[in-house]
Amino acid sequence: MRVVVGRLGEFEFPAGLYCYTGSALRNFEARVRRHLSPEKKTRWHIDYLLAAPGVRIREVRRFCEDECLINQHTAGELPVPGFGAGDCRAGCGSHLKRLG
Repeated sequence: MRVVVGRLGEFEFPAGLYCYTGSALRNFEARVRRHLSPEKKTRWHIDYLLAAPGVRIREVRRFCEDECLINQHTAGELPVPGFGAGDCRAGCGSHLKRLG
């Protein structure tokens, strides 16, 4: 499926399982509720992907470790360079990984 991800552009997202790591340091529950809501303004890269037909959140996990550390220890390929990593200072390349 092809999805336009804001200013990043249009990308092909092959079917599969993806992992997105985001910080949500404040108001975690409210942020997750917002992402689950079909009625929202597209603000973050993940909003564009979640608005695509057939895309759904399968699981949400909360970690105490930094989002970049979790991302770097998650195996997978980077389908969209820069996705969710506009403020990343750890060189992750993307905070979205395709797991399979």
